[in-house]
Amino acid sequence: MKNPTIVVVHGAFADSSGFNEINQRLLADGYPVVAAPNPLRGVNSDAAQVKALLATIEGPIVLVGHSYGGAVISGAATGNANVKALVYLAAFVPDTGEAVGELVDRFPGSTVNESLRPVPLPGGQVDLYIDPRVFHERFAGDVPAQEAALYAIAQRPATATAFGEPAAGEQAWHTIPSYNLISGADKIIPPALQEFMAKRANATVQVVEGASHMVFVSEPGTTVAFIEQAARETAG
Repeated sequence: MKNPTIVVVHGAFADSSGFNEINQRLLADGYPVVAAPNPLRGVNSDAAQVKALLATIEGPIVLVGHSYGGAVISGAATGNANVKALVYLAAFVPDTGEAVGELVDRFPGSTVNESLRPVPLPGGQVDLYIDPRVFHERFAGDVPAQEAALYAIAQRPATATAFGEPAAGEQAWHTIPSYNLISGADKIIPPALQEFMAKRANATVQVVEGASHMVFVSEPGTTVAFIEQAARETAG
C-alpha cells in the first residue's frame, strides 16, 4: 500500500525550514512530503490557501500543523476526503468562532503576549514578531542557543488579524481523527490548553515532558514516530 503524503504547515514566527529534519526522516522512511506555505495573514484566508494546495495532491494525506498552523489545518482539511489524519504539534485546535488570541489566555502560563514586537504596516495592519532577545528562552528553550538564534533571525511574522480572527465554518477535527503531540514545557501555548483542546477533539495524545514549543526541532525522532503512527492507524 502506498504511503500517504505528509503535508506540513508551519506556524507563526517560523517558516517551513524548521521541518527540515523531520522531513528528511519521513522521506527516508518512504513518505512523500509537501511543505505548505502559510501566509500568516488571517486564519481563514490561510486555511483557504492550504485547502487549495491539498486539492492538488492525489491519494491519502496526513496533515500536520505546528502552533498557529494547527488552526490553519483545522479549516483547510474540511471537506477533503483524502485527509485521513490531522497531527497537531504543540498546536492550536480552535473550534468554530474561536480565535487563537483568546484561546491562549484561557489557561495561565503563556509568555507570547509579552514577547511580541509589533511592526506597523502601511494601511493600518500590524505584523507581530517574537522579540529575538527572548526567542530562545520562551519559544525554543530546549534547542541549542546558536540554532535558536538562527530561527529567531529567520522568523516570519503573523498579523495581529491572524491572532484575533475567529475560525469560520466547520473545523475538520470534528470528523477526521486527530493526534496531538503536546510539549510539556511549552511557554507559548500552555500544556494545559493543549490538553484541553486535545481532549475535546478526542485525540490520540502523547506528551513530551520538558519539550519547548519547538518540540519537532528538539525531538525529531519522537515527532516522526508520532506522525507515522497517525499514518499507520488511519491507513485504508
